Amino acid sequence: MKKTFTFLFLLSAFSYFVSCEHDPATSTDTLLELTLDQRSPTGSYTGYIMPESDDYANLPNQDPKNPVTAAKVELGRMLFFETGIGLEPKYAVSKTAYSCSSCHIPERGFTAGRFQGIADGALGFGNFGDGRYLNRHYTGDEVDAQGARPLPTINTTYVTNALWAGTFGSFGVNEGTQSVWNQDTLIAINYDGLMGLEANNNRALIVHRQVINKAVTDSLGYTAMFDVAFPEIPENERYTRKIAAFAIAAYFRTILTNEAPFQHWLKGQRSAMTEPQKRGAILFFGKAGCSNCHNSPSLNSQPHAFFALGVKNLYQSGHQVFRTGPNDARNFGRGGFTHRPEDMHKFKVPQLYNLKEADFYFHGASKRSLREVVEYFNDGIPENPDVPQSQISSLFHPLGLTNAEMDDLTDFLENALYDPNLKRYAPSQVMSGNCFPNNDMPSRLDMGCN
Repeated sequence: MKKTFTFLFLLSAFSYFVSCEHDPATSTDTLLELTLDQRSPTGSYTGYIMPESDDYANLPNQDPKNPVTAAKVELGRMLFFETGIGLEPKYAVSKTAYSCSSCHIPERGFTAGRFQGIADGALGFGNFGDGRYLNRHYTGDEVDAQGARPLPTINTTYVTNALWAGTFGSFGVNEGTQSVWNQDTLIAINYDGLMGLEANNNRALIVHRQVINKAVTDSLGYTAMFDVAFPEIPENERYTRKIAAFAIAAYFRTILTNEAPFQHWLKGQRSAMTEPQKRGAILFFGKAGCSNCHNSPSLNSQPHAFFALGVKNLYQSGHQVFRTGPNDARNFGRGGFTHRPEDMHKFKVPQLYNLKEADFYFHGASKRSLREVVEYFNDGIPENPDVPQSQISSLFHPLGLTNAEMDDLTDFLENALYDPNLKRYAPSQVMSGNCFPNNDMPSRLDMGCN
């Protein structure tokens, strides 16, 4: 009650400051700070500050079985971009031609450059991945294609359960879901008692047709890096997909957008954001209600929450897609994993940084700009007739924002949450010497990689 009174008092004071020609920048900063204090789970705007990427002790949600170290991070960084481990393609023509980063490109916010990510079975790179196309040796059912828009691998230290449905990870929202872990041999990885990143990465190396064993690490030159990163793991268990997954998870936890203007503002650089961006932030954490769901430092949900917003699935988006359709369990979100009726069509609340250049939005890639996303939320009208109204979140309703307010909110999302230097997380080369993120000839030509 006291907080509410203080907020209303200062809101009135803000109106007074503006009307009496006081410095509008100071007034906007004051109101934004107060708004953040009201919304922050910690009770202070400083709760939205991300740690430095090398501040390993303060990276949240670490797996006790896999504490982050510099050696693990460096190994994981190399393996993530390494095309040399792409050794189990459907056809030999694609051997060593793809990597984890084929669908998670730094310049695209560590997501795919096209609406649907494709690793094995595709060719070309185009402009940061937007020119990837089907290899003529493959049919659409044979490619390694993702059934939903790939989530970015940034700010994942705030992720406890991986993927849109929160499928992977033994703890968090998956406690009590053991009855469905046997539905798939890959989901049974949850029995290993791992956090979401470790469990999902283990699965991903299998699904994406990549190989880690002693012969591979020897041939590519990674054996010594495994030895330094995981000396406590017995040698007969060390050079495996599971341990590679641990290294990549450690690396993921360090990919933080801590150089975005909003982060600089939170750290005291009040000039880091423009006035429209500050007004947009006030709307985000206030009138627009975005922070009712997006409430962590990465602006995902903490703890993970799942909502039905009635957006289209990937196969309904009008694009040519592969290996997905009406019966794909991934199109049912959380319900496709738990099989609970109340979970159907509900998807995870994602993080919101570096979406400026993502080009495709929502799990079904049905929107092409952040302005379209803002308009969709402002209208509050579901677009997918296959999602029952009874499943639509009560938080999804018309917001009543004006065009000017939508402009400010979009500016905040596009620019204040944009870290311009994610390439700092990519290596300059990988141990194989191959081109990356792709190593097929059309990609190499597109990238100018010899």
